[in-house]
Amino acid sequence: MNRNIFFVVAISSLITFQSYSQIDSLKNNIEKLIENKDAAVGVSIHGIESNETLTINNLKHFPMQSVFKFHIALAVLDQVDKGKIKLDDKILISKKELLPDTWSPIREKYPEGNVKLSLAEIIEYTVAISDNNGCDILLRLIGGPEIVEKHIHKLGINQISIKYNEEAMNKSWSAQFSNWTTPKASTDLLIKFFSDSVLSKSSFVFLYNTMVNTSTGKNRIKGQLPKGTIVAHKTGSSGTNESGVTAAVNDIGIVTLPNGDHFAISIFVTDSKENDEMNEKIISDISKLAWDYFANKIPR
Repeated sequence: MNRNIFFVVAISSLITFQSYSQIDSLKNNIEKLIENKDAAVGVSIHGIESNETLTINNLKHFPMQSVFKFHIALAVLDQVDKGKIKLDDKILISKKELLPDTWSPIREKYPEGNVKLSLAEIIEYTVAISDNNGCDILLRLIGGPEIVEKHIHKLGINQISIKYNEEAMNKSWSAQFSNWTTPKASTDLLIKFFSDSVLSKSSFVFLYNTMVNTSTGKNRIKGQLPKGTIVAHKTGSSGTNESGVTAAVNDIGIVTLPNGDHFAISIFVTDSKENDEMNEKIISDISKLAWDYFANKIPR
């Protein structure tokens, strides 16, 4: 072999090995962080520009809870892009659709119903504030959970199941486990959303900005990041059952680094006997480790 060719190959192999070792050190740090927690934790991280990836507990099916509202928004906006519906369409919401005993800022603002909200407003309520009634209104509009599942599968994300709406999950503890994902499937979907033009430009900007304006989960992915960091994310949360087990404390999102690069991150906490504060801290600790890893690679 020509010595110059060998030198190039050797350097290329060294760079690949070093890159693997660096991201592997991040994985090891995360595994140490979660090893003593009384919870199952799934993680997927992907440097969008650097293409570095890691996954932890990716074989487990994690209940999504309200994370699936991101998936629903993608399916709704796909129909917008196909001209079947419009963001400025007015949707009549009846009082019977505003179910009690579920999280619903729409119901709190319009307790008697009989109000027309634009499709854009309902998506914003559903994604940015995680309104459960808004979620089910969107599902009825496009044909139900199976339509969302088929759309996500069509995008090439197969390790995901969406079977029930919020009303059904509110009635049955077990129903939430039928709406599952793997951590990598969530991160892959975030990357498709961000990088692969699965939506028109206008629909992408609308949903991305809605996710940036998400008000839930301030102590999760965003919890320990520098103030002002742009994070487009979607949270999911279950209750805690009579045995003291919390089924889901989740957050997935796209984080913008100081140099304009990004990383996608999905963190799922399930089967947890930790308290709410610790469940959220697990997520913020992992997010901070990821931030430090990618931010420290930026040339100074």
